[in-house]
Amino acid sequence: MQIFLADLFNGQDYDKKSFFLIAGPCVVENEELLDEVAAKVSSICTTLGIPYIFKASYRKANRTSANSFSGIGDQEGLTLLKKTGLKYGLPTTTDIHAATEASFAASFTDILQIPAFLCRQTDLLLAAGETNKIVNIKKGQFVSGEAMKFAVDKIMKTGNQKIMLTERGTTFGYQDLIVDYRNIPIMQSHGVPVVVDCTHSLQQPNQSSGITGGNPTLISTMAKAAIATGADGLFIETHPDPSKAMSDGANMLRLDHLEHLLHQLVKIRKAIV
Repeated sequence: MQIFLADLFNGQDYDKKSFFLIAGPCVVENEELLDEVAAKVSSICTTLGIPYIFKASYRKANRTSANSFSGIGDQEGLTLLKKTGLKYGLPTTTDIHAATEASFAASFTDILQIPAFLCRQTDLLLAAGETNKIVNIKKGQFVSGEAMKFAVDKIMKTGNQKIMLTERGTTFGYQDLIVDYRNIPIMQSHGVPVVVDCTHSLQQPNQSSGITGGNPTLISTMAKAAIATGADGLFIETHPDPSKAMSDGANMLRLDHLEHLLHQLVKIRKAIV
């Protein structure tokens, strides 16, 4: 495991015997939601020895419909995200969508996440790298694992080697995605940790309703396969009641289902190392 992850998790040595978790609601809705999710997930992860990164987007710039909820305000969203991380002693991550957002978001979070649709945007990648924060680049639905080497190279050009890649599916037809698990070792060959996004990989985009669909019944299958094939980390969006979530509710895991799944995943990782 890269040194920067050990530093992120307070110097502890997390190797292939473990995996880390990036989890939280899709978007900052209110302080109560962040508090409930962070408290529950951090408690579970502490018990199971899973390093945990709290995630919430402060703004959703990529929504199918212009009428969809996009956030409570940049300053307020980022302030609540930072407050939650400090309260529970957790590293935090959020998306950025333009080069002008990088330094602003970096002052509130530990990891900057590059959305899949923007994984080739040179100005955005360079701006993220120049913050010297950890940069997690989601693999585009239209990009191969091999081609993600060029996104990694752009960050490294800034002198920043703190990079992660996230597999989140490849476009398969017009309204579905499919995960090619060969991308895990392929992207690890670029010298970076690889995360599997178990929730966005199950999206069913481009619905005529203007709201992205999903298949959350397969989240556990996706996660188990990711751990069995050697993923360094998992990304799981979770919410106490996905049916009431203000973004991506169709493919989020119910918060009360997470503990059982993580117990299973720990057993799988122990069985294969």
